[in-house]
Amino acid sequence: MRASGTQATRLRAVIAAGVVGALTIGAAGCAESDRDSGKAAGGAFIFAGAGDPKNFDPIFNDDGESFRPIRQMYDTLVTHKPGSAELAGGLAESWSNDPTGKVWTFKLRQGVKFHDGTALDAAAVCANFDRWYHMKGEAAQSQMIYYADVFGGFAGNPDAVYDNCKAPDASTAVVTMKKYKGAFPGAFTLTAFSIASPAAMKKYDADTVTQNGDSFSYSAFATEHPTGTGAFTFGGWNKATGEITLNRNPDYWGGKAKMDKVIIKIIKDENTRKQELRAGAVHAIDFPAPADRKALAAEGYKVLDRPAFNILYLGINQKNPKLRDLRVRQAIAYALNRAQLVQTKGPGGSAVADEFLPSSVLGHAPDVQKYEYDVDKAKQLLAEAGATGLTLDFYYPTEVSRPYMPNPQEIFTVLANDLQAAGIKVNGVPRPWNGGFKDDVQQFGKQDLHILGWTGDYNDPGNFVGTFFGRAKTEFGDQSMTEMFTAIGKADATVEPAAKKAAFEQVNRDLAAKWLPAVPIWHAPPALVTTKNVEGLVPSPLTAEKFDTVSLTK
Repeated sequence: MRASGTQATRLRAVIAAGVVGALTIGAAGCAESDRDSGKAAGGAFIFAGAGDPKNFDPIFNDDGESFRPIRQMYDTLVTHKPGSAELAGGLAESWSNDPTGKVWTFKLRQGVKFHDGTALDAAAVCANFDRWYHMKGEAAQSQMIYYADVFGGFAGNPDAVYDNCKAPDASTAVVTMKKYKGAFPGAFTLTAFSIASPAAMKKYDADTVTQNGDSFSYSAFATEHPTGTGAFTFGGWNKATGEITLNRNPDYWGGKAKMDKVIIKIIKDENTRKQELRAGAVHAIDFPAPADRKALAAEGYKVLDRPAFNILYLGINQKNPKLRDLRVRQAIAYALNRAQLVQTKGPGGSAVADEFLPSSVLGHAPDVQKYEYDVDKAKQLLAEAGATGLTLDFYYPTEVSRPYMPNPQEIFTVLANDLQAAGIKVNGVPRPWNGGFKDDVQQFGKQDLHILGWTGDYNDPGNFVGTFFGRAKTEFGDQSMTEMFTAIGKADATVEPAAKKAAFEQVNRDLAAKWLPAVPIWHAPPALVTTKNVEGLVPSPLTAEKFDTVSLTK
């Protein structure tokens, strides 16, 4: 259905604002490049990563530890202004759409080259879109979580959003969708949709993904030869030392990186990361524990706060027949003393989450049903559902800290104790983050309960509730919640802003009262901590920091 005249005008107004921002950022980038004249401050900036990346092919990833190095090596068509969720030009200097919101035209920057020396042009952009859509093999498709969420499926799937990409000239890429989707243009900023070198992908068999039991193996492109257009090039991953090396790209199209190298040093233990910071072995750490955050600030370290733009939730897998009863899911919600958890384990500034959207996102509904801590109510609901004495396997990750989940072990312990106080027996199942927990939960659905979360990628309700609950997912188990899927799909397809806001508000009310596929826990403002001599690191509400602006003072 075509947008009405009013809808088309609003769409054009939104895009026009984005284009102005894109052109402004583009000019600023050129000015910065002129000022730098290719000179860097030199040396290496060492960042303490909290977990291993899965690989370095953007499309096969969906977690922050993988995206951190990827973001330094690749660019997206559209990006965000530093330190904000406001859209700006990336590889595209500008973008626009037709009145239906289905045809998107990107005007590309001139003179941009991939790290292998091949040119970025419209044909290369289309090759990436076509690659994603035509990806073969269940193993490869299963790893493209962002693509499935945003684009609805692959070639042959009736729900697929993507139609085609054309290159009328070298600097113009025209992407046509089969239907309007509210995720765009914001979703074009997703790191998963970074533009990679078609020549390198072909040379190193990028589409080869194999599955052996519960584990996945990736191509040489994904593990040894990632090739983007970013400010840094890949220098290798030494798994023995846990160090990923990124080298300054002297031919970068934007402002040249100020450091010769970035080293991401994988340190999985939170206390060890803190010790390495104090010893001067690393220059920055992420996701400090609440007490450490205060102590490090008192010692003179720089604590860089990000706005809370995330959610921690307790996922419920309805593959277990007992958990298909809404009363049992509500009992779990009532059993959790989330206010106390926020006070004792949450980062400073954390708040109990009553729904899955942060309050700053369109569609947040302040009048959703709330589940205040009530053990007696939980026991009553379990008895009514015939689920007294329920035993559940509760999966939680180890060897990782996330923006929404600084210490999974401690959070699990508190939540498990709350559930057991309500009469639910808990079997804790700790699993390593990559190659264990995420696959067990999201690919194989082994769990009854799990803790997981999300940091928003762009400011749209579909990026939160649509990503979680917009389609059947193994993580939540029940393939029959068609009413929920349909309601979210209709809300996301609503073009007029006021109507879209109202539709998502009702979705959030129904998520809390009628469906409850998971229990929201908290919104937490994660922080970065750096040594005193780090300059130019801009905290992002999306935890999407780039390191090209970072320098070290003497």
